[in-house]
Amino acid sequence: MNHTTRKRVLRRKRRIQKRLAREMLRPRQEPMFTASNIHYEMADRTRGLSCAGIGVIHQMVRALSLAQVLDLDVQLLKVHLPYHESDHILNIAYNFLVGGTCLEDLELRRNDEVYMDALGASRIPDPTTAGDFCRRFESDEQVLTLMEAINKVRLKAWKQQPQEFFQEAIVDADGTIARTWGECKQGMDMSYKGLWAYHPLVISLANTREPLYLVNRSGSRPSHEQADEYLDKAIDLLRRAGFLKIRMRGDTDFTQTGKLDGWDEAGDVTFVFGVDAMPNLKALAAELPETAWERLARPPRYEVKTTERDKPENVKERIVRERGYKNLVLKYEDVAEFVYRPGKCKRDYRMVALRKKISVEKGQEQLFEQYRYFFYITNERELPVEEVVFQANDRCDQENLIEQLKNGVHAMRNPLDNLHSNWAYMVMASLAWTLKAWAGLLVPAPRGPWHERYEAQRQDVLRMEFKHFANSLINLPCQIVRSGRRIVYRLLSWNPWVDVILRLSAAMRLPMKC
Repeated sequence: MNHTTRKRVLRRKRRIQKRLAREMLRPRQEPMFTASNIHYEMADRTRGLSCAGIGVIHQMVRALSLAQVLDLDVQLLKVHLPYHESDHILNIAYNFLVGGTCLEDLELRRNDEVYMDALGASRIPDPTTAGDFCRRFESDEQVLTLMEAINKVRLKAWKQQPQEFFQEAIVDADGTIARTWGECKQGMDMSYKGLWAYHPLVISLANTREPLYLVNRSGSRPSHEQADEYLDKAIDLLRRAGFLKIRMRGDTDFTQTGKLDGWDEAGDVTFVFGVDAMPNLKALAAELPETAWERLARPPRYEVKTTERDKPENVKERIVRERGYKNLVLKYEDVAEFVYRPGKCKRDYRMVALRKKISVEKGQEQLFEQYRYFFYITNERELPVEEVVFQANDRCDQENLIEQLKNGVHAMRNPLDNLHSNWAYMVMASLAWTLKAWAGLLVPAPRGPWHERYEAQRQDVLRMEFKHFANSLINLPCQIVRSGRRIVYRLLSWNPWVDVILRLSAAMRLPMKC
C-alpha cells in the first residue's frame, strides 16, 4: 500500500484504540446507545457499498485467471447472450461471500447498481437464470469438468507458496447427509438416518481446508462409494502440484482394501484408515501379551498462556448421576500394534489397536468394566504408534469443514430439481469457501521483522469460520469512485483486518508464478 493509505490506516487504528482504552472510572447515568432524532436521506452522487472485500476477491480471481479457465473448459452455452459460463459461476460464489444464503438473494445483488459497478458489470444473472444454468449440468463428466477447471487454477494458487508448503499433503475423505425438503428431486433417497437426502462425498486437503472434490450421490448410497476413484484423482492433482508426500485419512467406511497395495507401491502415498472392530481383529488384540500395550498419553487440547482457570461444574455428568442413567466413564487408553493382511491385499500392514477401559456406572454404583477396541491400518512404518492414533483422530477436523460448507456457505441446500444440477450448485457455492482459502494462501508474508505476524494472519484466515471471514474481510463499508480507468474502493471504516485486505490487494497487482 502507498504511504498516504498507510498513514490513514494507522490514524484510524490509533483513533479506535484510544477510544477503547478510555477507562470508565465513574458509573454512567444512561446506557451507551443514546442516538436519537435519526433521519434517512438518499445520497445523490456519493455511492456506498457494504462489502468492500469483494473487490480484492475479484482482483484475486483476475490474477489467477479463474474466469478465463472456466470459460475455456466449462462450455455449456452455445451463445453468450449476454453471460459467459464464468459469469454464472462467479455470480453464485460472490453471492455467498457478500452474505447471500440462497439463489433468491441474487435478486438483491442485481438490483444494487453500486455492487454491479464495483465489479464492472452492467447486469448479472437473476435467480431463475442462475437456476437454469445449474440445470445445464446433465452428467457426471460435466460437473467433473467444472471441478477440474477450478483445480487447474488451484495449482496456480499453490505455486505461489514457499517450498516447505509441498513437504506433505494430507487428504481427508468423508461423506455427509445433505437433507432435501422437496418431493420431486430426482436422485434423492432415504438415507441411513431415515431422512430424504443426498449423500455427498467430500475429498479435502487438510493443510488448507480446501475441498478438492465434491461428489453428489443418492441418499441411500454407502459412504465409501466412489471414494477410491476420487482419492486417486486427488493424488494425481497433488503430484502435479509438486507435493513430495501424500497422506490419506478416513474413517472405517473408507478403508479401500482393494486399493491399499497399489497406493503402498507408489512410494509417495501413505494412509491411516480406521477399520471396523471385527471379531478376528478383537481376537488378535486380546491375544497380545500385556507387555505389548502402552498407556496412551494425549497432549493437552491447548496451551495455557497465563494461569490455568478452574474448570466449571460438569452439569451433564451431575444430572446423569443424580437420575441414575447408565454412564460410560473412560478410565484409560492403551495402544499396541500387530501385523495384519486384509483379505484383498497381498502385503502386510501395521494394524494399530486402541484399547479403551470403560467403567459402566449407574448413579453412584459401578456395574462392571469392559474393553472397547478401535483399529487403524497404516503403511507408515516409522510413525510412532501413538502418532498413528492422533493422525486418525485429527481427521475429525474435516467435520468442521463439512459443517462450514453446509451451514456457513450453505452449499448443500439442494434448491434445484435433480442430482446433477444440485451437484453443480454445491461445487459453485463451495467455490466461495475455496476463494477464502486462496485469499489466506496469497496474503503476502515476506521475510523480515513482521514475518511471524503476517504468517499468523495467513493461518488465521485459513482457519476462520466462513461467517467470521465475511464479517471481517468482506463486509466493510466503502465508497465506490470511478476515476479515469480505475474503480476505487474508498474504505469508510477500520477493523484489524484492513491491513490484510490492502496487502492482498497490492500483491494481486504483481505478476504471479505460472
